[in-house]
Amino acid sequence: MVTAESSTPDEQLVAATLAGDENAFGELTRKYKSRVFGVASRFSRNAAELEDICQEVFIQVYFKLRQFRRDSPFEHWIMRITTFKCYDYLRKRRRDKPGVSVDALLESGYEPSAPENPSAHPDLERLYAALAQLSPKERLVITLLELEERSVQEIAGLTGWSMGNVKVRAFRARAALRKLLEKKR
Repeated sequence: MVTAESSTPDEQLVAATLAGDENAFGELTRKYKSRVFGVASRFSRNAAELEDICQEVFIQVYFKLRQFRRDSPFEHWIMRITTFKCYDYLRKRRRDKPGVSVDALLESGYEPSAPENPSAHPDLERLYAALAQLSPKERLVITLLELEERSVQEIAGLTGWSMGNVKVRAFRARAALRKLLEKKR
């Protein structure tokens, strides 16, 4: 039986677990729980989802422990399983909450809400005139990000774009808007 010492090498804990020592697996779980949680927290901020992801990781580790080949450290193996479980979670979440296509948003006539009387605010009038000259996708990302103050993650969910794609589009749209506003001075 393996004691609950944190200095016990992973290889001994794996061997003891495979021999039927449940305390050894408990020690592996305690040893790597914070690392698994840290990686999973990059994929979700929801405490219940994080708990589910971490639980799924350790369940898979337990059932696949016989497949651990020992040609790399156990830590690398468990972190790889964690990363795959996190990607599985993201794919499942995307499937469960499909985004509205950008084309559908644009075809529905989605436009930023203009002030009641833009001519009373010359700067706003210039801004809305410049926004009208942007491409539909540029106008969409600027509207959602800047005017409606939505997060990059929310925009990614609405449009189906990746978060990186949203950031790139926002950067380019801001540059195009800045250029149009500078021309109108």
